[in-house]
Amino acid sequence: MQALSTQSAHGQLIDNEHVYQAAIVLKSTVICFDFGEQRIGVAVGEHLLASANPLTTIDNESNTIRFTMIAQLIQEWEPKLLVVGLPLSLDGKETDVSQLCKKFARRLNGRFNIPVLLIDERFSSVEASSMLNQSGIKGRAQKVILDQVAAQTILQSYFDSL
Repeated sequence: MQALSTQSAHGQLIDNEHVYQAAIVLKSTVICFDFGEQRIGVAVGEHLLASANPLTTIDNESNTIRFTMIAQLIQEWEPKLLVVGLPLSLDGKETDVSQLCKKFARRLNGRFNIPVLLIDERFSSVEASSMLNQSGIKGRAQKVILDQVAAQTILQSYFDSL
């Protein structure tokens, strides 16, 4: 089955089963993923509050384990939209990691039948590291939470764009 992929002002929407309903989504919980080959940062937020919070980091390269953990998060939080940060080069072009990230987003949509919005994540890790530095968390101490704070910045940028 071909995934529906539409471009919007907020990013690229992947909605295989055409379940996206703005009236429902815009009152719902959102889970955001900062995809990486080694780790996936996860953040959660509510449309009504337009506020993102770091949630967890999935520190495992096994897709089976990753998707089991994601399934647990989806069951707990019941989001109506998933946001995935799309890594682009500084000039806005897609990279090899961009392609892996898109595959991850399509798999999320296919497995959980929840619309997935891909949004530009350039500078999210830099912004997250800066936020952690300002909070007094520096250097190696950042490794444990950097990805989930990066997911928070991606999700907050989505909320700020609404």
